[in-house]
Amino acid sequence: MRTYVITGGTDGMGKGLGLHLLQRGDRVIAVASSTAKGEAFTREAATLGASERAEFVQADLSTLAGMRSALARITATTETLDGLVFGAQRFRPRREETEDGYEFTLALHYLSRYTLGHGLIEALERTRTPVILNICGPGGMPGRIHWNDLHLHENYTGTRAAMQSSRANDLLGIAFPQRHPTAHTRYILYNPLMVRTAMADPLPTPQRLLTRAAGYLVGQPVHKAVPPLTRLLDEPPTDPVTAFRRRTRLPLTGKDFAPAQATRLDAITAELVRG
Repeated sequence: MRTYVITGGTDGMGKGLGLHLLQRGDRVIAVASSTAKGEAFTREAATLGASERAEFVQADLSTLAGMRSALARITATTETLDGLVFGAQRFRPRREETEDGYEFTLALHYLSRYTLGHGLIEALERTRTPVILNICGPGGMPGRIHWNDLHLHENYTGTRAAMQSSRANDLLGIAFPQRHPTAHTRYILYNPLMVRTAMADPLPTPQRLLTRAAGYLVGQPVHKAVPPLTRLLDEPPTDPVTAFRRRTRLPLTGKDFAPAQATRLDAITAELVRG
């Protein structure tokens, strides 16, 4: 039996992956903010006969306190971890700040992944083929790091924030083996492209309807998006870090994967997560 932690594990792709792993006999710790969705996840796990292998950890991963709480609860219940899957994300059309004073998207989509990834490395390293699978946006829409305004006080748009976080996660993957040069944990950046989930729900009505329509026209249903994730967890590439757009492997070249930029962002992030 393998053990997996999935952030955003009570909805969308995270939930679909979690139920799939439970169905085949694995243990899943789903981390999310909604208690109602967490309870629904554990009820569905029970219908699969997997109630003893399913755990819900309630945490607001947009806050430093929530990140630390999730980390503490996970390490208290498991000493070994076969896979860590990052799926928590929530689009914000208007700028919001967390209780720590950080821009919401940066905090949830990036800082939580930084904190949990580095915080759970010891548990990962105790297993044979540990994997961190970061569901983000490599090779997707263009975006950049706003080095002088990471929290996007100026000219905020939800798309701008989402694209910055995608680029930050690209660099997080590159920086991971720099931080842990002797680790055998494999770091995978994965872009599923469009999947039919509830990500469009926070959008204003016109954009929400258009996005949902596009999703049904060209997007994958969750059950079809899950198998490629499972394959990567079961048979990760041998390289320390890799990037995929669905099944297409991407070259780790260009500014999105620049090692110097990864080092720069890593140093800035270390200061941010200290609070």
